[in-house]
Amino acid sequence: MSITVRKNAPQGRNAAPSSGGTTPAGRRRTVSERNRPLWLLTPGALLIGLIIAVPLALGVYISMLQLDQYTIRKWVSAPFIGLKNFVEAFTGTDLVHAFFNSVSFSVIATLITVPIGVYAALATQNRFGGRSLVRSLFLVPYVLPSFVVGTFWRTMLQPDGIVNKFLSGLGIAPPQWLYGPASYWVLIAVEVWAAWPFIYLMALAGLQSVDQEVHEAAAIDGALWWTKLRYVIFPYLKGPVALAFLIATLHHLNNFTLAFLLFGVPAPTDVQLLPTLVYSMSFTSLRFGMGAAMALLSLVLIALPLFFYLRAVRLDTGTEKGGKR
Repeated sequence: MSITVRKNAPQGRNAAPSSGGTTPAGRRRTVSERNRPLWLLTPGALLIGLIIAVPLALGVYISMLQLDQYTIRKWVSAPFIGLKNFVEAFTGTDLVHAFFNSVSFSVIATLITVPIGVYAALATQNRFGGRSLVRSLFLVPYVLPSFVVGTFWRTMLQPDGIVNKFLSGLGIAPPQWLYGPASYWVLIAVEVWAAWPFIYLMALAGLQSVDQEVHEAAAIDGALWWTKLRYVIFPYLKGPVALAFLIATLHHLNNFTLAFLLFGVPAPTDVQLLPTLVYSMSFTSLRFGMGAAMALLSLVLIALPLFFYLRAVRLDTGTEKGGKR
């Protein structure tokens, strides 16, 4: 009588597991199935709590106080008024107007910078004489600090600035660049000038990932320039450009420095943005409770559309084949 022994059967009750970390069914264990020392996350969790959670909780508390120049010395004992600051922020201030200004400004600026950046990346992708110099010049607006950009353009757009002198020399009556309806488009133009190199860098990084063999195959097949751009290059640019679109939009929404340097505080109504409005309410009017309430409402108003935008774009890296998304 013959006895057949299974090769994969464990030799004894206390047999050690195989070095490959496989389960009894012969399947390799994934990272999620292993015991992970979660206590290693404690330093990072404490740091996040210290930097984010504590100031946020303090801001929520201050937003429910009647905290102003008269009660700031003993802010802990300031009168508690509940949600009155939030109600007044919506009904008695320019919060809604500033929100629409910020959203329209950020969306228009991003929609202009994305085509400019992608086109600049496509124009400097192939080798030509002076390409390194051109690429360096393209990055000049991006590497300049925001306060330098704002001061530079504010000086040029003054009533006696170089722009008005140039237009007057051509017989054109210059408008008020820093006040009135033209100020909104000045803000967009300066933001586009300073921000498009970021889209250019992201698009250029995406173009570097295109395999040279793909270009050669398209050339052998006789693909036209537009066909190659649509079916070969754009698929590689989809991820980097979508990520750049998101980051650029967030940057425009939170850009306080440029508007502050161009127009000061309180800013004109046409260019009243959320960051400048919160700053003006807190440090010009000295209504710190109201400023905290506006800051929290701004966070909610920005986070809601951002959540749906992230769900639509799905900037995830995916999982392995056969895994859940």
